[in-house]
Amino acid sequence: MREAVFLIRTADRKGLLARITGFFYERQLNVLECRQYSDMIDNTYFMRVAVELDERTTKRELEDEFSRLAKDLELEYSVGYNDDERNVAVLVTRESHCLYDLLMHSEEGTLGGKVVIVIGNHPELETVAARFNKPYFCLPVEKGKEREQERQVLDLLKFHRIDLVVLARYMRILSEEFISHYPDRIINIHHAFLPAFQGGNPYRRAWERGVKMIGATAHYATGDLDEGPIIEQDVERITHEDDPDDLRDLGRDIERRVLTRAVRCHLERRIIISGRRTVVFGK
Repeated sequence: MREAVFLIRTADRKGLLARITGFFYERQLNVLECRQYSDMIDNTYFMRVAVELDERTTKRELEDEFSRLAKDLELEYSVGYNDDERNVAVLVTRESHCLYDLLMHSEEGTLGGKVVIVIGNHPELETVAARFNKPYFCLPVEKGKEREQERQVLDLLKFHRIDLVVLARYMRILSEEFISHYPDRIINIHHAFLPAFQGGNPYRRAWERGVKMIGATAHYATGDLDEGPIIEQDVERITHEDDPDDLRDLGRDIERRVLTRAVRCHLERRIIISGRRTVVFGK
């Protein structure tokens, strides 16, 4: 089944739902899913609508006709199709838990796209990529040559036609220049202790502080470190009986599932960015 997904944002007002869904009805296109949200504070309307395409309708015809409606209603929108290949690159350092989860879901067809390459700045995870028959490129970072390494990464991303870059515990800070090549297309994961427990061994320091809850946050990468729009979060309660190793193991489990959920939401076109916030439509 051929499917088109429209993500729409505009000023909220009466009649939007009728006009937009009426557009598809007039063309005898079946609406498979329609979700909407009205932000009363900003007076902004958000919509995700998925429609089934028949054999008579071409992508160009659909987009040309919808663009006229969008101009009339002053819609900001994007459209994607389920038969478009969405290529994913995963950047890693030494921790494997997030990489394993992404590769497994990619292999099973439940990610919404396909992991095509893995790039690491250390060689340790090449064996993980090999288990899933994915090419692994090791690009170490030498002091004073950080930008050169980033250019090598960008060359690989361009060559493999990457749509989404996932930082799966990639322990490097990307430059603003790098990020500018993939705006709103780089997803990062970190433990939710920031900023209280930044740096090395955060779970040990969280245990020393006696925290009662740990978690993880997946967000889009921006030039401001760890300040990009949040996509997904999750938490688990802990007690005094949990030692630092327990916190670390539980934290890794949270990180992998939060990152995979965020990646899937992006690839399934369920996210609309609104300033520093996101609207994430569920199924």
